This record gives sequence, structure tokens and C-alpha cells, in this order.
Amino acid sequence: MSENQLPGGTYRVGDLDLTRFGYGAMQLAGPHVFGPPADRPGAVDVLRTAVAAGINHIDTSDFYGPFVTNEIIKEALFPYPSDLHLVTKVGARRDAQGGWPQALAPAELKQQVHENLDRLGLDALDVVNLRVGGLQNAEPGSIAEPFGALAELREQGLIRHLGLSTVNAEQIAEARAIAPVVCVQNFYNLANRGDDKLIDDLAADGIAYVPYFPLGGFSPLQSSTLTEVADRLGATPMGVALAWLLQRSPNILLIPGTSKVAHLRENIAGAALVLDEATVKELDQVA
Repeated sequence: MSENQLPGGTYRVGDLDLTRFGYGAMQLAGPHVFGPPADRPGAVDVLRTAVAAGINHIDTSDFYGPFVTNEIIKEALFPYPSDLHLVTKVGARRDAQGGWPQALAPAELKQQVHENLDRLGLDALDVVNLRVGGLQNAEPGSIAEPFGALAELREQGLIRHLGLSTVNAEQIAEARAIAPVVCVQNFYNLANRGDDKLIDDLAADGIAYVPYFPLGGFSPLQSSTLTEVADRLGATPMGVALAWLLQRSPNILLIPGTSKVAHLRENIAGAALVLDEATVKELDQVA
């Protein structure tokens, strides 16, 4: 399958044409995104299969593992194809218990950017998202200092484009007054629709929206309506949920993650479903 055959085509992010169907590398680490995977060769195979399928948008972070996913990405794909774009995030670290404490001080962010560069084997990062809030919710407050620190690294040429993760509309506006924002990565899926207005506002400004946990995350989506629609279409519920996201707005880019090649192919096939207007309205009621 080539890039043109991937569901959704591409979307312009800064000066990058990213496939709207991307790949999230979080699940390449061990259980709860901590430690090494049980099947490292399998993880390498998933990445190579994703790129062979035409995916040129891989989402990662050095705090996945920590360090594990970036090391596997380099093992699997380096030297990288010229059109492959790695999107990473900073703003947190992992503690010994597997927690995700914030790490937003300028010195911490600079260290994280350099660690991502080193482990991925890059001179510059295509996109760096500043992760501000917790796993699912934005936390109110100014982000001028941490975003300003990343803007300085962008001016130095270590980062090409900047994005935000787990933020609210006010924080996005604050960041855009400092430097261009090309994407926002927040918690959103068929059953969690709190960012509906934000998605539409970002689309009007040409800013990509990347929903993390597009299939529910650690607790997969459960809905009788979703199951009924999937059965009627001869598809999987998760495939229908991905297809709904792609049709929700042209600026939505998907990064579903998996550690299995068969599941990756299933996700791609599911996202290619074309949902008619009546089915979309039916699914809209899930939230």
C-alpha cells in the first residue's frame, strides 16, 4: 500500500505533508508504557511494516519506556527515509514507579530535546509537542515560559516545528503569540468529545489536531451503538471509530498504536471505511 492509498491522504503541517493515518509508538514499550517490550523483534517489524504501508508520520517520545521507543525506532528505521517525519513530545519524565511527573523547567526541556535528538540519531526534530497537562486533562495556567524555551531551540535550528499537548484554548492562543503552533495533541475520540469546538477552530486556522487515545487508550471504547454499526458494516468497532475520526474533520490526524503487525493492518483497513451521513449521525450519539 502506498501513501496515496492510506485512508485520509495527507495534511500539511508546517512545511511537512503528514499522512493523516499515522502510527503512535507508545505501545512499543512494555506494560503501562514502562520498560522494554516482550517482543522487541516484533516491535521492529511493526515499525517497518508501517513505513512500508506508506505511513510517514510516527509519534513518539523519549519518556515512553523511558527511552525504549526511540531506541527501537532508530534500530528499525535508521537511516530514515527522506519523507519520514518523527513527531516527539517533551514536558514530562518517568519516575521509578512508572509515574509521569511534569518536567517543564527550561533546563529540563532543553535536556529532553537533546535526549530525543541523540536517541533518534537526528540533528533536528521535525515536530516537538510541549506536553502540559496530565494524561487526559489540561491544567490551567500560563505556558509562556516552557513554550518560550522550546521556541528558542526552534530558533537555534534544533526543532523545525512546535506543537502542544493536553492544553486548552487559552494556552494555545498564548503559545501562538510566541511562535507558530502547527499541531495540537489532546484526548479525544468517539466517546470523549470535549474538544469539538476546539477542533473546528483549529481547522479554520489550518492547525492539525491529533487525538491521542483515539480508541480509548488503556480502557478501549465500549459502546453498544459502535458494536451494532460495526456488525452492520462487517467491520471492527475500532475500525469504525477510526473512520469516524477521519471523517470528523480534515485537520484530524490519527496515531493509533499497536505492537502487532496484524492489528496495524486491521486499523488501516478499518480507517478506510466510508461512513454515510446517517451512520455518522448515529455514531455522534455515542458521546
